[in-house]
Amino acid sequence: MTESLIEIRDMTKVYGEDEGAVYALAGVDAEVKHGEFVAIMGPSGSGKSTLMNILGCLDRPSSGAYVLDGRDVSQLTKNELAEVRNQKLGFIFQSFNLLPRLSALTNVMMPMLYNPLEDIGDEEAEARAIAALESVGLGSRLHHHPNQLSGGQQQRVAIARALVNHPPLILADEPTGNLDSKSSVEIMGILHQLHHQGVTIVMVTHEHDIAAHAQRTICVRDGKIVNDGHCADSRQ
Repeated sequence: MTESLIEIRDMTKVYGEDEGAVYALAGVDAEVKHGEFVAIMGPSGSGKSTLMNILGCLDRPSSGAYVLDGRDVSQLTKNELAEVRNQKLGFIFQSFNLLPRLSALTNVMMPMLYNPLEDIGDEEAEARAIAALESVGLGSRLHHHPNQLSGGQQQRVAIARALVNHPPLILADEPTGNLDSKSSVEIMGILHQLHHQGVTIVMVTHEHDIAAHAQRTICVRDGKIVNDGHCADSRQ
């Protein structure tokens, strides 16, 4: 296993052509080691969402390399990127992205249904989903639907879903953005527990107090990394 889980080299993302070209990312270099907890911050339009989409294999860079767990994934096909997402990544979104008609248990089981590398039977899938929900304190809410859960509980379901395939990387996009202060503290506590267990976490946030939970903060502005370690500008 290489020391770096993520390596980005001279990455650009360009929209439009010629004089109308807009650089959402303009020559980005970054590295995240296995087991790190990293926050990404920046003002609106800075490029942080574009960077997160590429890290999550939801988009491809225009140029440059993105090496994820030893494999350059920057120019893979859509189907290949989908496989990488399922095998290597767990997602936590601001809006939870739970399926409203399914129970918490079934929502957490969903990623296992699309994992081509594992032939998981129904019993094993259910057992793993239950264990994931119990690990985030929702063992008594297995059969509740999203509309029967608080925002904090829905985010816990999302975290359990992100973990169930045991991915090496968790990407958290504004994970506390729709939560009250108490729920935000609880969710960050869970992310800390995961980090202590060796999970690598990359988190986008605009809140300095949330970014302070990470080991380091990458500050993005105008499509470039302007600081790697701390973002001091309170306007970000």
